Amino acid sequence: MRAEMDALYANQTWSLVPAPTGANIVGCKWVYRIKRNPDGSVSRYKARLVAKGFHQTEGIDYTETFSPVVKPTTIRIVLSIAFSRGWSIRQVDVNNAFLHGDLSETVYMSQPQGFVDVSRPPHVCLLQKALYGLKQAPRAWFSKLSSALIADVEIQ
Repeated sequence: MRAEMDALYANQTWSLVPAPTGANIVGCKWVYRIKRNPDGSVSRYKARLVAKGFHQTEGIDYTETFSPVVKPTTIRIVLSIAFSRGWSIRQVDVNNAFLHGDLSETVYMSQPQGFVDVSRPPHVCLLQKALYGLKQAPRAWFSKLSSALIADVEIQ
């Protein structure tokens, strides 16, 4: 849990603000997983903070959702082109990918259980970055990724 919170703080995922009157406060929860090695032994224990996106209200907390999907046929075509032209293929694994997506909507979330600021317990988190579980998280991440890829292409 500490590693997840460190990543959230380092990424400036939220700022603590007084709870606005009448605002929809989205809850959050911890999701735990056991990561295993190929032989089945325990590699590590992982905790992820997830927003309870089912508490979000369309038109207030989000305006649109989006989930990028790639058909297997498209992947085969791209790999065929790359192979025939001798291009190198690389895979990228982005840690905490959704945390890099910037939110354009105003979303308030309750403070995570076990990490409530003792000097400001009634405050809520004003999210600046997307969290797993938010309706707009895939859209925010895709927007950030595509902007970076397009900027990289324009530089070259």
